[in-house]
Amino acid sequence: MHTTTPTSPRGTMTNALSRLRSGALGGLVAGALALAALPSAVEAQVRMTVPPQAEPIALTGATIHTVTNGTIENGTIVFENGVITAVGADVAIPAGARVVDYSGKHIYPGLIDAYSTVGIAEIGAVGVSNDTNELGDFNPNVKAAIAVNAESRHIGTSRSAGVLTTLTTPGGGLISGMSSAMALEGWDWEEMTLDQAAALNVNWPNPDPRRPWWAGPDFEVPSYTAEVEKLKDFFANARAYKAAMEAGEELPTDSRYAAMMPVLNREIPVVVAANGAAQINDAITWATEENVRLVIRGGRDAIHVADRLIANDVPVILTSTMAAPDRDYEGYDGAYSMPAELHEAGVTFAISGGSGALYTNRLGYEAGVAVAFGLPEEEALKAVTINAAEFMGLSDRLGSLEPGKQATLLVTTGTPLDMTSDIEQAYIQGRELDMMDIQKWFFEKYMAKVMQLRRMIM
Repeated sequence: MHTTTPTSPRGTMTNALSRLRSGALGGLVAGALALAALPSAVEAQVRMTVPPQAEPIALTGATIHTVTNGTIENGTIVFENGVITAVGADVAIPAGARVVDYSGKHIYPGLIDAYSTVGIAEIGAVGVSNDTNELGDFNPNVKAAIAVNAESRHIGTSRSAGVLTTLTTPGGGLISGMSSAMALEGWDWEEMTLDQAAALNVNWPNPDPRRPWWAGPDFEVPSYTAEVEKLKDFFANARAYKAAMEAGEELPTDSRYAAMMPVLNREIPVVVAANGAAQINDAITWATEENVRLVIRGGRDAIHVADRLIANDVPVILTSTMAAPDRDYEGYDGAYSMPAELHEAGVTFAISGGSGALYTNRLGYEAGVAVAFGLPEEEALKAVTINAAEFMGLSDRLGSLEPGKQATLLVTTGTPLDMTSDIEQAYIQGRELDMMDIQKWFFEKYMAKVMQLRRMIM
């Protein structure tokens, strides 16, 4: 085995910046040369894809937060071929392993965003950079993974904040399509994909539809009952298609109904976007009648139907804890304290970053706000790791640090739920990531400029 000490993954720009600060790199010309290489880095998304793990790696000396099996002080975690082989305080390190001493640091599982658009949404104001919505009401055959842009800048900023896995999710219509579980490392969407079809997404109709501000006098406001019936009819047609296929009848292939088979077989969940108590109640009734696995996403009024959620074993994905109240009579801390209230009531939940690609990198802070408003920290950590993994059928691979699971983990200075902690290094399936991202790049670029100006003034 050979031992190394952690080195900065930020590359030559960090070294150049350090020399600027120390005065070892003098003059404006040298500073300009240090910046000259930066545009090519931006074109390459300011991070380099790294190859699969090539040698056993042992991380030693850190406090290891396993999530499911407690905390290990001065622990060691060993992984090989992208899979954890040992975790503990007294672990045998295999011959030939590269040993990295992380004394004084913490190791956590990579965070999982259960509702994200990373990879399929880039710049909100530039329509061609967004591929979240398809036309039509029923698109169960849409799989988000195929549209994922592996060069998205949001990938780097999400990883720097500790998010290593996303459930990238399409939108639009009554049935939007399939969330895809994506590891945030790889050359292309195929290499990044953990599961193309992890969950079906349904947008539950609004019980109180309003005429849009842009609608003309001839615009017909959709009826809540009619919209729910459309959803039921589609599921009925999918069941008829399934029955005909199982009976051996010759049918023209319908990709929409074929995509419904894992849902009807209860192999994957149906994630229903619903916020109001009436919506959640109706969704539970519908899912019970359809005999499908249900997860509620949004859940603004989940606490008001907690007993029914528990009775029907329905978990909730809270889409934001850092949200202002929607209604005049709600307290300012309604969203902040919702996780603590659900935990006390016994509802199982995950916390997401708020769906937008711009917000996945605040996932840890969403959970941190919940801690500040009463949620135990260990429960908040579960809400962004193992709970999300269990909802989406990924818990055999992700969500905790256990032998046999993927080596997808973080090395930090403290809890990733606190914005004062730094994510110093991350590994996805054993790959030691390049931790540079566009925000760090801009920081270093303009810090170099500040140092140049200081030299001119001095």
